Amino acid sequence: MLIRVIKAVIAGYMLTMAVDVAYASDLTVSAAASLTNAFKEITLNYQSQYPDVKVALNFGASGALLQQIAKGAPVDVFASADQETMDAAEKQGLVSASERRNFVKNSLVLVVPNEAKHSKIVLKRLQDLNQAEIKRIAIGNPASVPVGRYTVHALTQNKLWPALESKAINTQNVRQSLDYVARGEVDAGFVYATDAAIMSDKVSIAFEVPLDVAITYPIAPIKESKNMEEARRFIRFLSSPQSLAILRKYGFQQP
Repeated sequence: MLIRVIKAVIAGYMLTMAVDVAYASDLTVSAAASLTNAFKEITLNYQSQYPDVKVALNFGASGALLQQIAKGAPVDVFASADQETMDAAEKQGLVSASERRNFVKNSLVLVVPNEAKHSKIVLKRLQDLNQAEIKRIAIGNPASVPVGRYTVHALTQNKLWPALESKAINTQNVRQSLDYVARGEVDAGFVYATDAAIMSDKVSIAFEVPLDVAITYPIAPIKESKNMEEARRFIRFLSSPQSLAILRKYGFQQP
């Protein structure tokens, strides 16, 4: 009887150890919505090379992701679509300045639906959005969505934001803006060039929006990560030739 009890205790201990090891190998990556397609493909390669690691991807607006992390969400790696959000993460003590780095850059574009009913509207510059025919413009919520902040910055610089603010349809992230344009629910929308490329059958780029700031994406491991070395390895993997090829395929450029 005593031997059976000892065996049961040992078996239970071994099971607990196995669960702990499995948990330690899990990696959670929170990334800007615009990275969705590229990161999904890169993660498949990563898990193929490191089959003992299970990577969970969490996509959304950079500001919303930061709020999740600040509230204690178990995240190991954070990739933001702007410097401002990562700066906030650093100020809150969530990431270290020495650990963050810029890994890709993007550009801001205005897209329009490919539907025939929108084809008569000609948009070649930001000022053209003042046309009466343009009634609804998808813009990421500038309070939490980097693409929205870039957009408002560009419109403000050109003294257009006060006149266009009433036309703005705020979205939760850049992919929602893209979706609204693709479905023809708005007349135009501001997205990244990489997002426009994945739906070229449904949207067209009217023009690239001139900006006086570079759209660079920083990435960093979270200080409280229980898988710090794994987080660092994933970030290093983004610089591998195969990862860089995937990022280029989706239109991202090197900073």
